[in-house]
Amino acid sequence: MSFLRAYSAQEPGPVISGDGVILRAPGTGDFEQWAALRSRSRDFLTPWEPKWPVDDLTRSAFRRRLRRYQNEIRDDSAYPFFIFRSEDDILLGGLTLSGITRGMTQSATIGYWMGEEHAGRGHMARAMAAMVPHAFRTLNLHRLEAACLPNNARSLRLLEKLGFQREGLARGLVCINGQWRDHIRFALLNNDPWP
Repeated sequence: MSFLRAYSAQEPGPVISGDGVILRAPGTGDFEQWAALRSRSRDFLTPWEPKWPVDDLTRSAFRRRLRRYQNEIRDDSAYPFFIFRSEDDILLGGLTLSGITRGMTQSATIGYWMGEEHAGRGHMARAMAAMVPHAFRTLNLHRLEAACLPNNARSLRLLEKLGFQREGLARGLVCINGQWRDHIRFALLNNDPWP
């Protein structure tokens, strides 16, 4: 039985408020903002992400994505969030807790992206600072993992600023833009100091 079966398709997951940001599960009404932001940010995101499917920004692909998200939330295997600016509900980016394992490890992996026009303004740091207590206190996770490319200076600074500890190099960890790339692995434990 999953940890948070109470979430349904009508109420797909938690809403988390942070300093100037709101995190919530993606919904059908988010398609236009999401597709526009991802389209405008494509060149900016391409060096850091897996190759996009040809139909990635279509409404039908977004509907498939939402169905997958609902299944993952229901199964307690992942919790996807869109990040919105709280003052005007503008979509800024996304953050996902995925690969959740229960039992002996109680862990998850964090992945994130930010629209180009919103990058470098502290939004992701505030979103992560809001999500970490939720992951540890509400989801009862013990360990959060994150990984980034060695040349992604912004991501390295973000994780270090939030108290994630560098654990080493993972060779060929993720296929980024069609190439298997090494990543630096980080982790934060629920008893580590964090903001």
